[in-house]
Amino acid sequence: MLDSKRLIVVFDFDGTITRKDTFTAFIKFAKGKTAFYKAFIRYSPLLLAYKLRLYPNWKIKQKILSHFFKNMPVDEFTTLGRKFISVINDFVRPEVVAILKEYQQQGATVYVISASIENWVEPWCRATGINNIIATRVATDANGLLTGHLSTHNCYGQEKVARLLEREPDRETYKLFVYGDSCGDKELMALADKSRYRDWKIIKL
Repeated sequence: MLDSKRLIVVFDFDGTITRKDTFTAFIKFAKGKTAFYKAFIRYSPLLLAYKLRLYPNWKIKQKILSHFFKNMPVDEFTTLGRKFISVINDFVRPEVVAILKEYQQQGATVYVISASIENWVEPWCRATGINNIIATRVATDANGLLTGHLSTHNCYGQEKVARLLEREPDRETYKLFVYGDSCGDKELMALADKSRYRDWKIIKL
């Protein structure tokens, strides 16, 4: 690279690396489509309120997590996340993975930052050769059982900025490129030197 500054490139996961939402896909994978659609009907008023921005996304995420996974051993949940890799591969955007790999070959530090749950985002990323992963984490009790709550803030919007700056606090020492596809990425894009919004092309140095 000609520039003396490091290059950090951040990719959103759902809708950017993948073509669909992995949170709902994971529930269908783990619990079946029938159980998923029954819960969808049950929580449809809250989902509508969320779409209208009347109900926070982290609250609906916790309610759905609790509905499906409360009291599940975290080891079992993590094993499901690893098995889910093959499902994720079915709706990955190959053109985005190719861009990601090109940045790695150039020597850039590549991050995936996602509001989805770490237990399935991280296994896919590591299997793909991505070692810098920031995602939402689930809470467990003293017996290692899922509580249905989050142990971190939902990694969305300004939280993406906060979590990246925890890892990479010296902002003046690096260039930042960001790829995203939703309003949850806009704060991180505002921090970036360059960004791509639903535009899967490499950013020239």
